[in-house]
Amino acid sequence: MTTDENLTENEVSPQKEKTEKGDECNSCKNDQEVVFIQDLGFNVKVAAPGVEPFDIQVSSMELVQEIHQLLMDREDTCHRTCFSLQLEGTTLDNFAELKTVEGLKEGSLIKVVEEPYTMREARIHVRHVRDLLKSVEPIDAYNGADGASLSFLNTVTAGDIMEKRRVRSDPVDCTPPDFIMPGYSNEKDLPLLPLHPVSKEQGSKLQCLKVLTPSGWNPPPGHRKLHGDLLYLQVVTMEDKHYHITASTRGFYVNNCTEEEFNPKPQNPSYLSHSLIELLNQVSSTFKRNFSQLQKRRTSRHPYERVPTPYQVYSWVGPQLEHNIDAIRAEDAFSSKLGYEEHIPGQTRDWNEELQTTRELPRKNLPERLLRERAIFKVHSDFVSAATRGAMAVIDGNVMAINPGEEAKMQMFIWNNIFFSLGFDVKDHYKDLGGDAAAYVAPRNDLQGVKVYNAVDLEGLFTLGTVVLDYRGYRVTAQSIIPGILEREQEQSVVYGSIDFGKTIVTHSKYLDLLQKAGNQLKILPHKVVNEKGEEVELCSSVECKGIIGNDGRHYILDLLRTFPPDVNFLKIEGVDLSKEATALGFPIEHRHKLSCLRQELIDAFVESRYMMFIKCAAVQLQQLTVKKQITPEIPQIEKKEEKEDNEKEKGEGEKKGMEEDEAKRIVESMTDSITRNDTSSSIGTGFSGEKQEMEDSTKEIVKKAANAVGSLKDTEFDIRFNPDVFSPGVVHPEPTGEAYKKQCQLVKDAADFLLTVQIPAFIRDCLDHNTAPMDGQTLADAIHNRGINIRYLGKITGMIQKVPQLEYVHRIACTELVLRAVKHIFTQYLQGLDMLSIACAVSHFLNCLLSSCTNPSVTVPDQINSKKRSRNKSKNNKNKQSPLAPSDSVTWADLSPKSLWAQIKKECKAYFDWELQPESGEAFVTQFSITKTMLMRSFCMKTGIQILIREYNFEDKNKQTFSDEDIVNMYPIVKHISPRATDAYNFYTTGQSKIQQGFLKDGYELISEALNLLNNVYGAMHPEIAQCLRMLARLNYIMGDHVEALSCQQKAVLMSERVNGLGHPYTITEYTHLALYCFANTQVSTSLKLLYRARYLALMVCGENHPEVALIDSNIGLILHAVGEYDISLKFLEKALALNQRFHGAKTLKVAVSYHLVARTQSCMGDFRSALANEKETFTIYKTQLGEEHEKTKESGECLRHLTQQAVVLQKKMNDIYQGKSKTGLPPIQIQPPSMGSVLDMLNIINGILFVQISQQDIENFKKEYDIRQQTKSETDKPESSEKADLKEIDTDNKEAEAAAESKTEESVTAAPAAVMEDIPVS
Repeated sequence: MTTDENLTENEVSPQKEKTEKGDECNSCKNDQEVVFIQDLGFNVKVAAPGVEPFDIQVSSMELVQEIHQLLMDREDTCHRTCFSLQLEGTTLDNFAELKTVEGLKEGSLIKVVEEPYTMREARIHVRHVRDLLKSVEPIDAYNGADGASLSFLNTVTAGDIMEKRRVRSDPVDCTPPDFIMPGYSNEKDLPLLPLHPVSKEQGSKLQCLKVLTPSGWNPPPGHRKLHGDLLYLQVVTMEDKHYHITASTRGFYVNNCTEEEFNPKPQNPSYLSHSLIELLNQVSSTFKRNFSQLQKRRTSRHPYERVPTPYQVYSWVGPQLEHNIDAIRAEDAFSSKLGYEEHIPGQTRDWNEELQTTRELPRKNLPERLLRERAIFKVHSDFVSAATRGAMAVIDGNVMAINPGEEAKMQMFIWNNIFFSLGFDVKDHYKDLGGDAAAYVAPRNDLQGVKVYNAVDLEGLFTLGTVVLDYRGYRVTAQSIIPGILEREQEQSVVYGSIDFGKTIVTHSKYLDLLQKAGNQLKILPHKVVNEKGEEVELCSSVECKGIIGNDGRHYILDLLRTFPPDVNFLKIEGVDLSKEATALGFPIEHRHKLSCLRQELIDAFVESRYMMFIKCAAVQLQQLTVKKQITPEIPQIEKKEEKEDNEKEKGEGEKKGMEEDEAKRIVESMTDSITRNDTSSSIGTGFSGEKQEMEDSTKEIVKKAANAVGSLKDTEFDIRFNPDVFSPGVVHPEPTGEAYKKQCQLVKDAADFLLTVQIPAFIRDCLDHNTAPMDGQTLADAIHNRGINIRYLGKITGMIQKVPQLEYVHRIACTELVLRAVKHIFTQYLQGLDMLSIACAVSHFLNCLLSSCTNPSVTVPDQINSKKRSRNKSKNNKNKQSPLAPSDSVTWADLSPKSLWAQIKKECKAYFDWELQPESGEAFVTQFSITKTMLMRSFCMKTGIQILIREYNFEDKNKQTFSDEDIVNMYPIVKHISPRATDAYNFYTTGQSKIQQGFLKDGYELISEALNLLNNVYGAMHPEIAQCLRMLARLNYIMGDHVEALSCQQKAVLMSERVNGLGHPYTITEYTHLALYCFANTQVSTSLKLLYRARYLALMVCGENHPEVALIDSNIGLILHAVGEYDISLKFLEKALALNQRFHGAKTLKVAVSYHLVARTQSCMGDFRSALANEKETFTIYKTQLGEEHEKTKESGECLRHLTQQAVVLQKKMNDIYQGKSKTGLPPIQIQPPSMGSVLDMLNIINGILFVQISQQDIENFKKEYDIRQQTKSETDKPESSEKADLKEIDTDNKEAEAAAESKTEESVTAAPAAVMEDIPVS
């Protein structure tokens, strides 16, 4: 365990000072929460033996234990683990909060007192020493262990940029490496080694000891225990001296044992020391020197490089690490216990109890919610990492099955209180649904169900901790165990739902009540189904959802694989016809399983859009009626409760709705109110006058018409919910021909239609507006999912995008993604037949078939297999008991060839995605779509969990294969799990965003700082959402003019993104680009270029050169190179940016105008006035047509043209003089004014969408009004973001046409996105 977990408060949290400010901005939450946690920071003095007393900053919320952790991490006290903290002679309780400690105040002195060791403390100490010795090695990061991951920012910038600020910058070396120059990647493949750059100090490895290991004389015999011996260690120093060391209760000393003879008496001198490190310092001078250097190195690293990440991040390339003797590592691998960190020593953790108890914590006010969410997140991330270790142990054959007699595919495992099952169709459970294919997707669907029920977070309804892993070709589901479920048969436990897909069905009133409450939010309709006895049973979920009451009395639901309605586009059902749009696209397509469901994002969007239809429809009719009657409806406003619940979501987004819509809504809602009131209490009706009665009837009529128009399930109000059991094979419905059931079926068909006719076009429009610009398969999938579209539609989407030349880059990413997903399906099957012996050979053979140019890669089958080959026939009859994990001595994998693999890929693309893959071979594919094999290799390894050797691969050699078995370094699991959210932080963040969009930067800044505080409180120090929040704060600081603070926040954002998203993740690339801008603003010019070169290299690795993001990076590089006078290189980048912008933004857009202008500037500096003139003319023309003659931009460009013409004329004149012999002097030097840094920075701000517009207060007022009106018109056309969207919604998604918005305050420009507005009106 590393000691950095608790850096959160002490080192990592930069918001200490801001917390008090947070109190004020909290008043915008409701009043009961104004009592925000008084998290006061203060300083205390610490006195430890052997060092001068020093000050540390602590917070009243921290536990005493966190000071412990801090001391174990500090350079001068890190060698102590066994000590207590004392204040005025009383020992502090480790688990007490500091605010509860009596007498602890600013300036108190805390003493560090050495305590006697126990066996456990001695083991912890030795382990801590081992961790300190390997703390700077990246071994754990490459092995994917202990939350370590890689980060290279400080290597790229050659040291911490915040430190550099204080030093004057070195001479600027600006030459970009060859491989990132425009056009390089067309000829050659990108080199791999720069992905993990090596820093200067990494070269010199600091070794402190040769061996440190527990001795073979352990454990101490009885008579030595009575003398206080705890354990024995053996050490070999760098000077090759051998020592045997005793750990006793008083500390560590050298004893007289040797390898052969046991003599535990202390040597003379015995070097007795309380800490092992003090002892080693005395016996070895090399240790002393190297250890102190090592600690300097460790503590000089940024805390964010060392804090463990909550979920493990794996690297797809890695070096061949040298393998050292490490007894502690060996002990960990072979002990089934989970290290020494259990809460209750000696017992494994009861995961289910922990997971459910944290959910039951109170959540009435902010402090309670924070505690609860923090506990939920911590337990969940621990559970995920335990489940990951367990699943790997299961597949590696390290766990005994609980039903060892059964066939291997049906075996189940329990390890560390987690239940594991394999993704195969056991007992023909899924026979009617698609067999193994269905069994493979069921866990993933189930996980989606767990996710949404967890998000609803209903008290009293519990789900299981669930993690789905893919490892070595097997899908493993890990679940927490319901108490008591293993003691009884499943039939007895299930009190709700069906265990045989609808033959026998039971129900339970408590479950109906709970599920109906949850179903209201998830839009699930309570409905009846018929069991095989012909009885009707009421359910409020799909039939196979089971309810089990555990021995702990909690109500659990499991098997949530059909929480959402089926996707009829992928089901062939007798007598069901789809709409003509769907049939035109070739639906229905028969999928390989029948478990295709719609996504929750789609359901939300569909219901939202129907609700808007309902409102408008009713409002229109009401207007007509009112015109007829000439009276205004006076209807008392009474909130109808159910309607209120149903529409809470919609109301949450209510701010976005326009005025007239609100009006319509109010009228319509009051109408439905009065109808429902009237139905229930008609006795009151007698008091109504006739006129009102008539009015009532006509409003009833209106609502009925509107409800029918949108397919509502009730006539009297808007009610759209789904029956998840329609179209399910084997489920019998009570009145299959009845009106109600038809309506339910129609809704499901409508939703599937909505996906095709509304959501897919909306996604394509997003790409065209540059609201989303996916860079790789992962970001493409996220963008599609956010619109509620399933990946199985990717084939169809690709077909549509193909027709839009501007989206050629999205089309390329989509095609690559389709091919690689098909490859992944094939590879999964391929892996399952493998023997452990041949995994490396088989994987490298597969990669050769996929990526190498060699037409028939040869295979070396490991010789152990060959020696067995002769006896192949003996074991034929014993096949079925064979474990799928046991060696199958067939070598069918060796028969794969590039040709047969490509044929399989084509077939898979057609079968799964209904997409025709045109090229006939991998080579043709790569050429046609101009992608690199490195991109394919990266994506394939990340999808399948392969780690390959980091070296330069030659893909072009036709005679030599690219990969050998030595290149396959490791395989790691692909882990899917839910991500618990920090809800309060999210609310602060979104409120902050809207404040900023209204132009209140200060308020927004405080809210977002507060959000960061809360995020740190819930997630600890490392999390993708924290990285986004930091990026946002950096941007705000920059706009508000605090460049240094911007640099500091953005540096953290980059480090964190590298650690939690991955080195080459598109977010990381964006973070690098932003950091470069802030570096330039802080006059670190060469650093800024290094960062941009890194960003361009990563972008080439991820998506290749033809991408709008690369255009932005190139404009930045070109501008800065121009600023330092490297005109030739600058021009190459700017011309590339111009070409890309024309391609992706259209020839006449403002982006292109700016590009032309930049090229012209550089050319004029080079003295090429003719070309400069031509390009500046283009700029002028675009501005003139887009913005009009009078616009200042057009005028500026005109000035520029005049100036250039003048220069060109002067030059021409001089040249003529020389030709005619009038002048003897030769050409005078051209007068070039190098641009000032300020002007370059202005230009950088413009292309990065950050604008400082000089605005008066009056302008802001007008703008706000204008903006509000815009928002209303916008909200009619746009659906609000679904609340499930996992990421904090980015404000600064590189505001695409933001500059347009600011340059021209014309009508269309501001609608770019509210995002744009935010950066347009910082008041400078």
